[in-house]
Amino acid sequence: MTVGAWRDDRIGSALRGENPTVMRRLRSGFAAIGDVQFLPGYSVLLTDDPAVRRLSELPRSGRLAFLADMDRLGEAVERACGRMDPGFRRVNLEILGNADGFLHAHVWPRYDWEPEERARLPVWLYPRRRWNEERYALGPRHDRLRQAIGEELDRLVG
Repeated sequence: MTVGAWRDDRIGSALRGENPTVMRRLRSGFAAIGDVQFLPGYSVLLTDDPAVRRLSELPRSGRLAFLADMDRLGEAVERACGRMDPGFRRVNLEILGNADGFLHAHVWPRYDWEPEERARLPVWLYPRRRWNEERYALGPRHDRLRQAIGEELDRLVG
């Protein structure tokens, strides 16, 4: 797989062990750190079945497993970010599916240091440049945070 090609097949590359954003395999899918980190700790829960587009397409047991994994990832991000940044305030959990056609959930940490005009708005209303600037791209400087989230996921098994 060429460098960056995993972005074109996030779930397939995760299943093959080739998606570098994956932190842990969970019951219903994969906990991955986000490609963009303007809110440090941003993470995504990816389904493990690329054919599943909506939560409602899973059997009841699959829905509950996905939601339980979303809760687990949310708590792990909350614990890790709260420990690493005194400005951590909360997490926002979202299942949207507007851009990517596969089931996934966003876990957005929110911080007291966010600009006041953005702090109470959905993350999606941040300026587009935040999503594309190199300084916010996932990189080695996020390894410590990524490790902390993974360790919290391990603690929350059950």
